[in-house]
Amino acid sequence: MSAQNKDLLKDYLRRRHSVTKLVVHLVFTTKYRRKLFDGYMIQQLRDAFESACVKLECDLLEMDGEKDHVHLLIAYPPKLAVSVMVNNLKSTSSRQLRILNTHLTTQSKSGRLWSRAYFACSAGGATIETLKEYVNSQSTPD
Repeated sequence: MSAQNKDLLKDYLRRRHSVTKLVVHLVFTTKYRRKLFDGYMIQQLRDAFESACVKLECDLLEMDGEKDHVHLLIAYPPKLAVSVMVNNLKSTSSRQLRILNTHLTTQSKSGRLWSRAYFACSAGGATIETLKEYVNSQSTPD
């Protein structure tokens, strides 16, 4: 393989029998759109999502959020269903955030952090740079 071809494939996930570039834009909202997050909690969520992505063999490309929702840009392998990934990301991050912030359990009667709903969109319609700029443009609360 030539050096030019290797450079073209550097952002792709190369496995024994496949070369893929699957990227999904996810948005998770808090239960009842409660404004729970500050900048410190957004960082805690980022850490939780990164650790979950390592276990799922995904790459967290970008993550940011506001007081009541977060945006994630994730590259994932073809063997992983988006719904399974969402379930793992939400449960891991919720558990981690509730352990680190004990006041969250009093914010909700059910103790749930995330709404059951989520937004998922293939990143094929826009360039990754455009999506990264959009996710980075989210105004992280202080």
